[in-house]
Amino acid sequence: MLLGKKRKLGRQIGEISRGEKLKLTEKVEDKDLLLYLGLTNDANPLYIQQDYASQTPYEKPIVPTIMLTGIITSAVTKYLPGPGSNILKQEIEFLKPVFHYATIDFLFEIDDVNERDHTITVNVQATDNGEIVIRGMLIVCPPYPSFEG
Repeated sequence: MLLGKKRKLGRQIGEISRGEKLKLTEKVEDKDLLLYLGLTNDANPLYIQQDYASQTPYEKPIVPTIMLTGIITSAVTKYLPGPGSNILKQEIEFLKPVFHYATIDFLFEIDDVNERDHTITVNVQATDNGEIVIRGMLIVCPPYPSFEG
């Protein structure tokens, strides 16, 4: 069980610099979609029914945007700045649909480090076959130092 176990924290605000970048590639697999849909009990036919989706302008099932948001937030809490961080604000635009089995390239970049407010601004852009499909900005609170008592 992970609860209660001490885990290594991500980088603190003084260790983060404007201009830092993180690149990630994620492939959307059936198992990911099934886990998300099962967990949320979301049966939107646009996500799972080829016959319905084929009658829409999308022409085939799309990946739920909240699932893509989950990939973004997970990257922040795993890598940039990492464990112990918290997202305070996010503005994400889904410019084009993402389809099942897509391989999405994410680019995260630190745009601002505000030590006074203990926040960083992270810009994110995601592409599918070179086309921008997601653009966003997150305000993140990096981990605070832990104090042993």
